[in-house]
Amino acid sequence: MEEYLRVGVFANTHGIRGEIKVFPTTDDISRFRTLKKLVMETKRKERIPLEVEGVKFLKGMAILKFKGIDNINDIEKYKGSDLLVSREDAIPLEEGEFFVSDLIGLSAVDEQGQELGKLTEVIQTGANDVYVIQGGGREYLLPAIGECILDICPGKGYIKVHMMEGLADL
Repeated sequence: MEEYLRVGVFANTHGIRGEIKVFPTTDDISRFRTLKKLVMETKRKERIPLEVEGVKFLKGMAILKFKGIDNINDIEKYKGSDLLVSREDAIPLEEGEFFVSDLIGLSAVDEQGQELGKLTEVIQTGANDVYVIQGGGREYLLPAIGECILDICPGKGYIKVHMMEGLADL
């Protein structure tokens, strides 16, 4: 289980006073309103702890201001970095909800217990997520709906799936 969860990506600077535009990767952009601290993971995998001083929103992006960063030159070199929160600072999940990072790598097994492969990606389509399962030289795209995804057990390392007609033939 990952210790940190990505909530956004540093998309660009905003103005000259050190503010940044954040492309949100969380389901709820308003979660930035209550965010007090986060970690910036640079492309070199350095983790820089930051304290949020101010938040505003513009065209679907969060604009963040950090304590101690008051100049564009102090922050622009980190453009493209992931913004992470610790698992303890994450928004609590509802019953049956999971963090995407907890799903990646799970084995996908059919109703008979035969392994189809590993869940390698979750594609967010707007209507429903699609789970990408790769194994045995094949790739399956499974809609994350109750008819297809029967059980999700991150603690046991698997998801149980029903291969709806037509999905196995792709």
